[in-house]
Amino acid sequence: MELLLHFTWQQRLLPLEPLLTTDGRRVEVIDPGLHNTNAGPDFFNAKVRIDDTLWVGNVEIHERSSDWYKHHHEADGANYGNVILHVVGEADCAVSIAGEEVPQVVIPVPKAIADNYDTLMREEHFPPCYRVIPQLSSIDKSSWLSALTIERLQEKTERIEGYLKESCFDWEQTFFIALARNFGFGVNAEVFELWAKNLPLKVVGKHRDDAFQIEALFYGQAGLLDESLIKAERCDTHVERLRKEYAFLRHKFGLTPINGAQWKLLRMRPQNFPHVRLAQLLHLYQSKCINFSQLLAAQGQEALMALLEAHTEGYWQTHYTFGAAHDTPSEKHLQRSSLQLLLINTVAPLLFCYGKYHNEEALCERAVDLLDELKAESNFITRAWGEVGLKARSAAQSQALIQLKRNYCDRKDCLRCRFGRYYLKTCTPPAPTC
Repeated sequence: MELLLHFTWQQRLLPLEPLLTTDGRRVEVIDPGLHNTNAGPDFFNAKVRIDDTLWVGNVEIHERSSDWYKHHHEADGANYGNVILHVVGEADCAVSIAGEEVPQVVIPVPKAIADNYDTLMREEHFPPCYRVIPQLSSIDKSSWLSALTIERLQEKTERIEGYLKESCFDWEQTFFIALARNFGFGVNAEVFELWAKNLPLKVVGKHRDDAFQIEALFYGQAGLLDESLIKAERCDTHVERLRKEYAFLRHKFGLTPINGAQWKLLRMRPQNFPHVRLAQLLHLYQSKCINFSQLLAAQGQEALMALLEAHTEGYWQTHYTFGAAHDTPSEKHLQRSSLQLLLINTVAPLLFCYGKYHNEEALCERAVDLLDELKAESNFITRAWGEVGLKARSAAQSQALIQLKRNYCDRKDCLRCRFGRYYLKTCTPPAPTC
């Protein structure tokens, strides 16, 4: 109920009859103030007229007056000493701070708002606000999706900033970790990230002219050369050579592999096995010598896809894992759909993060433009929104819809969602079922 009081106050959905304080003084709301989502009063810099006096200050909102004391606001003059009005759903006591009584006003939540909110909270269909989507204007939809696209980029930027700090602000290592994580394509993302953090790129660079040594480093650090993971009958000459080379490199650089048992292969297509993905990364970092400056220089999706295009070489043209070879050799190229996901989840966030870090707005704009250029993703989230009249036209919009579901719909945070707020104010609650 308190959240609905916040909404009612913020949207000025006030009763038609004059507002009165609990002691009978007339209240006129000139400006509800700025909603505060952090600690402290709920609204900053509100303007209200109480009788003939104009007050400028903060507003605190509670379901009941007694919550003022329940939350110990009376003892927190630093934060609540400038509260000019206490808005409540039920006035069950007087409240004060520093010996002075705080004016209170009771504001009811409109019944239609409460009913619509209850419907949203109980709705089992996704998205819960499906009834109002066709009513929204193109501008309303596109503006909210644009904001969500930026929100999602900023969220991904936070992860990349974490990589940057962990790597002592080494952008090459950061790029390596971010790219590796997304080579896990969801299922093995966390393990790929752990692997990349555990493999110093400077060590790889020292042996970049020797594909076999880098292969030993890649698979050894991944824990995939562990004897417990490869049955004796699948242990071929190539495995033995890799183990011997990795033992030398491990000792030379003081390396520690991750636990190879963490990798997931169950119900996975062979093309997606971590062994194949590592071989493709090997091609990028040894054969193509990919680096972060190339990423910054590449313009447009086709140039970026060409940069990230990877395939397998040598042993991995005839293998999906260690051991028995398959019949027909193949280079096992990254598919275009996979390359698109790498641009969405790796390249765009990296460009956005680098632009923010160096205060280069043009790079941030390039990140957004890239998402606008890429076609929309097709998954159960985008399909669900499409079925109710909100079809994603680009990767920017599909990313926005993913952000909307995960950060708003899944959390039942409809009061922070523009679609949800529109639903509350305009939707006619469905008739109750017998």
